[in-house]
Amino acid sequence: MPSFVTQLRCVKCSATFAVGDCMTCPTCGPDDGILDVEFDTARAALTLTRESLRTREPSIWRYAELLPVDPPSLPNNGLRQIGWTPLVEAPRLAAALGVKRIRLKDDGRSASGSFKDRASAIGVAMAAASKATSIACASTGNAATSMAHCAAVAGLRANIFVARAAPEGKLAQMLAYGARVFEVDGTYDDAYRLSRQACAEFGWYDRNCAVNPYLVEGKKTGGLEIAEQCADDPPDWVVISVGDGCSIAGVAKGLRQMRESCVISWNARVLGVQAEGVAPIHAGLKTDRLDIPPGGTTYADSINVPVPRNWRKAVNAVRQCDGAIVTVSDDEIRKATAETGRLAGIFAEPAAAAAVAGVAKARATGLFGDASDVVAFITGNGLKDIRGALTALQSQHRIDANLDSVRRIVEFDDESEA
Repeated sequence: MPSFVTQLRCVKCSATFAVGDCMTCPTCGPDDGILDVEFDTARAALTLTRESLRTREPSIWRYAELLPVDPPSLPNNGLRQIGWTPLVEAPRLAAALGVKRIRLKDDGRSASGSFKDRASAIGVAMAAASKATSIACASTGNAATSMAHCAAVAGLRANIFVARAAPEGKLAQMLAYGARVFEVDGTYDDAYRLSRQACAEFGWYDRNCAVNPYLVEGKKTGGLEIAEQCADDPPDWVVISVGDGCSIAGVAKGLRQMRESCVISWNARVLGVQAEGVAPIHAGLKTDRLDIPPGGTTYADSINVPVPRNWRKAVNAVRQCDGAIVTVSDDEIRKATAETGRLAGIFAEPAAAAAVAGVAKARATGLFGDASDVVAFITGNGLKDIRGALTALQSQHRIDANLDSVRRIVEFDDESEA
């Protein structure tokens, strides 16, 4: 493990532990005692510089000083191709949202089509370093597909626990990568508990972000990249959808550590976006406790997390950067899906489009102004949930095979737009 990692700290009681001592705080327990990995950023600053970054590989591994593990040596270089996704300027979308500027960080172009590849690459590298041959997690979909991909690259056996509601596109990905998929007759929380029991029983490496502190360090690379890509052109806000809470915590941590390492000198505030039906972290930011609302749901499956175990990390991260969390309805997410595709040329899955819906909500409530400069994460590709996407999009025209049928629709559309 690189010497830049100094210790692990419990986010609840602040107790510290040496690397390798534990995965969660033994005093606070696995549900509350989530650990944060701490780094010597002053030492990292000696070698992590703008000059050195110019010659490094375009992947998450370019930030070696701020990662908890080195990439494994593999014949397949797939893990070395994760990260460094583009920032896409979207002026027409910005105009529709009423902000000065929006850039979309398109992680839908990642290897398995989601932001979670960043965490899974770290998880698989950690598993390989520990000589594990199998890795496991529970997931609503994207963590599972990304882990299945990364495990296939590294030659590890992937064991995935999903609830029955997982979208078919994501299930197909898991199976295509050769994962052993356990479709649990129950909720995501049931799948999570069973995955933890199986890891203990069979000795599988546990990739669950809820208890594995190193996975957030992979998600952190999203913030590291935005800091570098926007080094001389900083945004006011960075926006990301929120489910369990570890993604927003990671992005905020990445931005902060790039400032601590002197790669950038500016601050950006972070906005989290939750679905109205499942928004316990939004409430927790106000109350400083986790209350589980009964029966809430959202069609955005990747953020449909009623029991977020990383809620404290998320709340702490938002507070540290003077950020905020907003909620959006499923209809607002559907509208954002259509606008992001039509006005920016990016097909976002529902949870990813929630970030754009959050920009609209922040503008409508006065949190953002017309001069706001925003970067929004597109955390997953729309092809992962075709059924969900189709509920948000205009349907096709079924016509007879003649030009008159085409003409009638064109003329109707022209009149409607006039």
